[in-house]
Amino acid sequence: MKTIGIGSGMLLMALTCLAAGSDNKTPQDVFDGMRQSFRPDKAMGAHIKYQWNLREPQGGDWFIEVNDGRCKIEKGRIDNPDVTFVATGQDWVAISNGKLSGKWAYFTGRLKIRGPQNLARKLDEIFP
Repeated sequence: MKTIGIGSGMLLMALTCLAAGSDNKTPQDVFDGMRQSFRPDKAMGAHIKYQWNLREPQGGDWFIEVNDGRCKIEKGRIDNPDVTFVATGQDWVAISNGKLSGKWAYFTGRLKIRGPQNLARKLDEIFP
């Protein structure tokens, strides 16, 4: 798996706005919001495993499995993720609230994204 390059600016901007309008306090709040924003129509035909490895503070592991118009969002790890996001839980919450630019977090190493760029970008379509 390779780390996504600089061309992922659109995804990073989407991550910054992922939960815009809500003031998430924990990573669980972020993932609950993603569950609410899921677009089954945009996930038809998609089979993607996303993994979040969030370090302290507010750390933990979460995953989303998108499977042909359905999604499963849970705390924990999934085997063989297609895309992995690595950050602190606190930074992930700040990115989702728009208080930390996803682009800035990526360029400064506070957010790492590993996996195919096209699958990472699909996250924005499936969870607007």
